[in-house]
Amino acid sequence: MPFSLTSPAFAEAGDIPKEYTCEGADTPPPLRVSEPPQGVGSFALIVDDPDAPRGTFTHWLAYDIPAREPFDATRGKPLRNDFGRDGYGGPCPPPGHGPHRYHFTLYAVDVPSLAVNGKKRQDLETALQAHTLATASLTGRYERKR
Repeated sequence: MPFSLTSPAFAEAGDIPKEYTCEGADTPPPLRVSEPPQGVGSFALIVDDPDAPRGTFTHWLAYDIPAREPFDATRGKPLRNDFGRDGYGGPCPPPGHGPHRYHFTLYAVDVPSLAVNGKKRQDLETALQAHTLATASLTGRYERKR
């Protein structure tokens, strides 16, 4: 089985339960990692919504997530999301805008600690360029009714 990211809360392309959204507890869903590549020192995670009205909206940035079992993205260092706060911000599309896709992209990193110079997504992506061994992804959906 190749490097993969799954969740016991929802299947690939399935609906993200309300409890993990702005309409619920707004806590991150549990994530599971399988078959990370050899030499992984840590992980980084980017969660975004490409269907946002003004372009891709970043919901969660975390890095230096320990490469140990059980996987827990909340143990990583958070960066500023597009809600303007550090850490996780759950799905929260405009009511009546239809279903949005949420991409969870996990990066297997070759060092235990990344040198990230700044608090934004671009800063993390720059640091990841020279240290990514592989990526795994999971997509969920969420829609807020009118």
